[in-house]
Amino acid sequence: MANYLLDTNVALRLADLSSPQNALVTDAVATLLEQQHVCYLSPQVITELWVVATRPAEVNGLGWSAARTTEEIARLMDEFPLIEESQQIFSVWLNLVTALSILGKRAHDARIAAIMLEYGVTHLLTFNTKDFIQVPGIIAVDPQAVVSPS
Repeated sequence: MANYLLDTNVALRLADLSSPQNALVTDAVATLLEQQHVCYLSPQVITELWVVATRPAEVNGLGWSAARTTEEIARLMDEFPLIEESQQIFSVWLNLVTALSILGKRAHDARIAAIMLEYGVTHLLTFNTKDFIQVPGIIAVDPQAVVSPS
């Protein structure tokens, strides 16, 4: 039994019923839960979800209102436990970005990795598995690999 953090791209597709990938992530999460794995959210993921959900569709967002986004976040938080963040997360993050020379936007991913490392969450359900390859102790899993294991 493993602990999984749901990455922002997975949480967004769970919340967005019109997403072509909604069924895939729903099936992947259901499979993990049936296998007795625990799936978590983090404040970082919720923050990133808010940014994308409320950003206009013309600039790669969903264009949702604050009210709709609040409702979707509340629904997700009812379904999945939220990892609380400690002050130690910053130190873990700083060590990661320094030791692995992580630059630019990838620093956001490093923060997710820092949260996972600090709380012993070993697996990340994400469509961006390559973004986490270089982080020791993190196993990035694509939703398709959960529903169609090879």
